[in-house]
Order: sequence, then structure tokens, then C-alpha cells
Amino acid sequence: MEKPLLVLFDGNDLSSWTSEDGSEARWTVEDGVMTVAAGTGGIRTRQGFGDVQLHIEWRTPAEVEGEGQGRGNSGVFLMGRYEIQVLDSYENRTYSNGQAGSIYKQYIPLVNASRPPGVWQSYDVVFTAPRFAADGTLVSPAYMTVCHNGVLIHNHVELQGPTLYIGVPQYEAHGDREPILLQDHGNPVSFRNIWVREIPVTPR
Repeated sequence: MEKPLLVLFDGNDLSSWTSEDGSEARWTVEDGVMTVAAGTGGIRTRQGFGDVQLHIEWRTPAEVEGEGQGRGNSGVFLMGRYEIQVLDSYENRTYSNGQAGSIYKQYIPLVNASRPPGVWQSYDVVFTAPRFAADGTLVSPAYMTVCHNGVLIHNHVELQGPTLYIGVPQYEAHGDREPILLQDHGNPVSFRNIWVREIPVTPR
């Protein structure tokens, strides 16, 4: 049975989100857009999700400040731990597995599909959550397929574990349904038109 589409941000408020510490989300909402309020921390969905199709639109600041990882940096974390990098990667050199569209520190996007700063961009993601046995051992890893501005940049890649800045990722057992998290990396990145469709669980 097909699951209904669930709107996580309709441009009006942050009622579907909280701060990472569980308090009210403190990002700004104006003209149908929510924007990182630097220093307030990331925000996460009140609801947890497993296998999903996710659509999210994002925009880095039109006025360019900084370079590399300091330019329009944020991130979309499935289950709060598996990150797709958000970054202004338009004529902005940085390490390859940290550019926009990378599955951070794990997979380089097949192509840099970035638009100029200040222009809306989109990610369309199909995410398959990892499965764990009752004793916490990994039964099957997570997988991601990602389109950036309609261009395929990851084709059903197998995640090595959760996102780490340094080190080798290793899976640790977690819930079947965990929140989606958007990162506060200190840059005023904006988001709009966020929705998910839960994918019915099928045996693997």
C-alpha cells in the first residue's frame, strides 16, 4: 500500500521540527522560506523515519563570503546520522568528498550539478535504512540514491556507516525510525518545499 506524502515544511512554520536538544526550533521563517539562525543549532523532525523518498530545496547565500567549507555549508542527515552535504560548490574548490551532493566523506558525486549562489537547488533522495539484528549486529547496510537538480549523482550506493568528519565509519545499532536533521554550520542557508514519502518495508 502506497504511503501518503508528508509535508515537513510548507512555508508557514516550524511545527514539524525541534532543535537538536528537543526545545523549540529557532531558525527564521520568512516569505515561505526557513533559514539557519547561526548558533542556534541544527533542527530535526519531530517524527522519525526509516526508508523514505525525500525532496528538499535549498539555497546558499547570494552574497558570497568565505571559501571552501566556509561557504554556504549545511547538511541533510537521514536518521540524524547519514549526511548529504549542502555547500556552495559553484566555482568553489574544496576536498572532493565534501563538496555539494557528496555523501560526506564517503562518496563523491558523479557530477557537480551546482547552481550559482543565491539560486534554489534541490535534492531528491531515495534512502534505505540499515537493518540490525536483535543483538545489534548489522544485517544490511543503508543505501542512497540522490539526484541534485534533477541530475543523478549517487546510484544506490552502499553507506559504510554514519557520517564522520575523521576516521572510518562503523555501524552502531539504532532505532528503525529516526529524525531527519538539518545542520547549523554557521552559514545562513535557506530551505523550502520539504516533503517525504515513506517507502513500504519489503524483505531483503
